[in-house]
Amino acid sequence: MTSSNINRTILVVDDDKKIVQLVSLYLKREGYRVLTAFDGQEALELARSKQPDLIVLDLFLPELDGVDVCRLIRTESRVPIIMLTARATDEDKLLGLDIGADDYLTKPFNPRELVARIRAVLRRTWPEEDANPDLNFGQLHISLLRREVIAQGQPVALTPTEFRLLETLARDPGRAFSRSELLDRAFGFDYDGIERTVDVHIMNLRRKIEPQPSTPRYIMTVPGFGYRFEGNHAA
Repeated sequence: MTSSNINRTILVVDDDKKIVQLVSLYLKREGYRVLTAFDGQEALELARSKQPDLIVLDLFLPELDGVDVCRLIRTESRVPIIMLTARATDEDKLLGLDIGADDYLTKPFNPRELVARIRAVLRRTWPEEDANPDLNFGQLHISLLRREVIAQGQPVALTPTEFRLLETLARDPGRAFSRSELLDRAFGFDYDGIERTVDVHIMNLRRKIEPQPSTPRYIMTVPGFGYRFEGNHAA
């Protein structure tokens, strides 16, 4: 347990009460405050009223399913979301990531792995204060300290994973990152994911920060390898 855990609140959402109880037990042992919900509507209300630091969200829920809950939360908040799913297909995993989830875990899962993923996501979302908190590239401004992005004069809402990917690329302009390396950097865990996950996040990032996403000026594709950030842009 670390002292920082005590200040973090995790909302656990699943219609299986045994899973909620088990996850809650592990999280409380680590010092986290825990909120629980058993259907989508209750989860949405708690997310809005209590503003947790992270949400563990089952994909299939009564009242309002996890996909809809995630979509609605993403219109209002950048709170990190770890999706739980009983399906292990690439399509289901990509769906969760595409609607704004920051990570996913397939049932059945080891509660200790879930706690480890929660710690990793929280570290990425609220990092220690950076010595160089601002990155500026013409019309793109990235505040590492405030975790904020402004593109073409407008604030941009990024998910924690999208921000981590952008931060990784923008900290080292011109360097080509492989997809597998970006997976490691973005998820910060021994992540057994698919490399196509990176393409989904990059597509979303381009849509949000590029003046013309179809002809990007910041995030460039390195054919057959991955991506690099182009930082040579005048204001």
